[in-house]
Amino acid sequence: MLSLAGSWGVFLLYTRIVFGHRDLLTSVGTARWRRRSNDWLTQAGLEGMNWRDFALACSLLFVIGTGLTYAVFAGWTPAVLGGLFAAAAPPAAYRRRRRNRLADAQQAWPRMIEEIRVLIGSSGASIPQALFEVGSRSPEALRSAFGRAHREWLLSTDFERAVSTLKGALAHPTADVALETLLAAYEVGGVDLDPRLADLAEDRMAELQGRKDARARQAGARFARAFVIAVPLGMALMGLSIGNGRASFRTGGGQVAVVLGLLVMVGCWLWAGRLMTLPDGRRVFAE
Repeated sequence: MLSLAGSWGVFLLYTRIVFGHRDLLTSVGTARWRRRSNDWLTQAGLEGMNWRDFALACSLLFVIGTGLTYAVFAGWTPAVLGGLFAAAAPPAAYRRRRRNRLADAQQAWPRMIEEIRVLIGSSGASIPQALFEVGSRSPEALRSAFGRAHREWLLSTDFERAVSTLKGALAHPTADVALETLLAAYEVGGVDLDPRLADLAEDRMAELQGRKDARARQAGARFARAFVIAVPLGMALMGLSIGNGRASFRTGGGQVAVVLGLLVMVGCWLWAGRLMTLPDGRRVFAE
């Protein structure tokens, strides 16, 4: 205990002197985790949500799932596992929503970059004017972020501040790259922006096409993945309705079998999902 307390004190002193941190919550790892968690919430359309409220909703579902599972299997061990599955439903749903929003943004940005290039090059529009005009016609998931950034630009006429607001509201790697390119051209001036935007749009289009091809190849595997959950649950429900199946689930061996079956289902589901996950782009210009 003395060694642990001493090492903890050394850690606090070191982070205070070297990094200027005043408490553990501002440590390097915690700050990085906080930024990533905020990006996750923003990308899922939950910007401004408190993690405690999110945890409270999951806890309520845990209680409901535990009660329903206990009513079916009449055992606390599978009931707790059923509650954990129910509590995992909101993160899974918002994870899917985040994935869909990211896919929509990835599909929209090549076209938006091309439109910005045309407005700046052919129509002679200024960089902020072209950005916010194209943003007003962006997909619904992105339009509110462009609206907030546009209001910031109208109030402050500070393009860097407006870009920072837009990057934080979008939390998307392609948005970071495109906005930093526009910001650099706006601040430096006299830069031939047209070929750079053309190359960026072409690169984003190639990445989008690659992701579409990968998802098309995974379509059959994703359909088969659903059977990991559907088939075992269907067999369990059939077993409950045949003979003394319900009484068998109440025995010690039945409880162990239920727990092992649930754990295998979850393990296979997570493993298959991890194998089929396409890597997300990293934000290299995040605030």
